[in-house]
Amino acid sequence: MIRVLIADDSAMMRKLLKRILEADGEIEVVASARDGLDVVDKAREHHPDVVTMDVNMPGLDGISALQYIVNEKICPVVMVSSLTQEGAVTTFEALELGAFDFVGKPGGTVSSNIEAVAPELIGKVKAAARLKRSRRGIQMLTRTRQETSRPAVNARPQSNRNLKAVAMGISTGGPKMIYEVLPLIPPDINAVMFLVQHMPSNFTATYVNRLNNACKLEVVEAQAGMKVQAGTVYVGTGGKHINLVKSATGDVMIRLTSKPDHLFIPSVGVMMESVLEIYQRKTIGVIMTGMGNDGADAMVKIRQAGGVTIAESEESAIVWGMPGDTVKKGGAEKVVPIWNIADEIVKAVNK
Repeated sequence: MIRVLIADDSAMMRKLLKRILEADGEIEVVASARDGLDVVDKAREHHPDVVTMDVNMPGLDGISALQYIVNEKICPVVMVSSLTQEGAVTTFEALELGAFDFVGKPGGTVSSNIEAVAPELIGKVKAAARLKRSRRGIQMLTRTRQETSRPAVNARPQSNRNLKAVAMGISTGGPKMIYEVLPLIPPDINAVMFLVQHMPSNFTATYVNRLNNACKLEVVEAQAGMKVQAGTVYVGTGGKHINLVKSATGDVMIRLTSKPDHLFIPSVGVMMESVLEIYQRKTIGVIMTGMGNDGADAMVKIRQAGGVTIAESEESAIVWGMPGDTVKKGGAEKVVPIWNIADEIVKAVNK
């Protein structure tokens, strides 16, 4: 059984979260807390496998309580955040301080329709528990952006010749672990880059802004009509697929669509196949931590077309779903831990 401690200042939310989690059959809620001090005390007492933490709580808030739990290496924390701009900023602060991942409350701070995100919540709680029980333990979560940011070298200057396209997909655990990759890519890389991270639409702008501040590359939210340029990362926004089209002048432009219907919008697979259609064998596919199999079939197509494909290894993946399915289907030419992915991207671009 996975032992969970729920922290939320709303009695109704504590009750709903407990019902959702225990309905799974593999999760037991060992305690609940109504504020930051209460959750820190109960985390020390019960030593749960996972804490679900509301951001906004009276007294000691969720961010401060998180820091105690992370610093004492008690267990992973999944933040449960309201889908607002303020909630997004606070959530990404929590991720930078060591939170495992987050789930957005679809109805605000007190969300009676929290059932809508039940599969996501259960999946992330289970993934967090697996991380705690793995040989890597909590160390993967306590690494900071400063520790992973270092100068990248050996990239060639940008040119219009032999321009490559890097199509990257990441999901569960991604908002934190992407800092093991993007900040290490040099700004003069001769490639255009696309990133799909599964997250709510109102979190994308904050996510992009923080990534841009951490990276040497320019990181932007993909917008319809943008002309793609080397040295830029285009991040998919929630609710829209990234598609590419070539203009009459030969420029590659971004087109956003809500079709095809997919479990995830944006979809890693839809983006990758669109990139492959334009760039063919100059496509570099990268698949990292995440539940499910989004992108695995597209990685097979990229490899069959002569492109380079890189999958995160089980050694580092918080959830080896998306990369694991890619490996099983034969879509991964290279399988490496996440801390080696930036180097592999640079090698593939310079090939």
